[in-house]
Amino acid sequence: MSHYVQINKLPGHEDIKLPERMSRSASGYDLYAAVEEPVILQPNERKLIPTGFALAMPDGLEAQIRPRSGLAFKHGITCLNTPGTIDADYRGEVKVLLINLGQEPFTIDRNERIAQMVFQTVPDVEFEQVDVLSETVRGSGGFGHTGK
Repeated sequence: MSHYVQINKLPGHEDIKLPERMSRSASGYDLYAAVEEPVILQPNERKLIPTGFALAMPDGLEAQIRPRSGLAFKHGITCLNTPGTIDADYRGEVKVLLINLGQEPFTIDRNERIAQMVFQTVPDVEFEQVDVLSETVRGSGGFGHTGK
């Protein structure tokens, strides 16, 4: 089933690549930096990096912004608040909150791949308030209750 998502390249960013999958089976669409000049991300520094586009998604769809595994492994560059959520009613520029967890400064150049965007469907959920929840073997155990 296809979902139609409108994309708008923002003025001044006509040269920035649109999100693209790097293989037919990839779930993520690579996002490109729409920085005006190279941005240096120092160790432990975070910056909001523009992508040069905005989206219009139908209700029931969300876009999640996730780190690129190569940047994370090779340089310690990852996304904060990951996955970041873009709601269907948001119409502003998509931006990526990057942090350098590595030990060396990292330069982000214009049109460099910086993150990936994965689309997910969002179910309608109705809450039913109850006085008691059903029991399970796990119960309320969490945060490492099964070991390391």
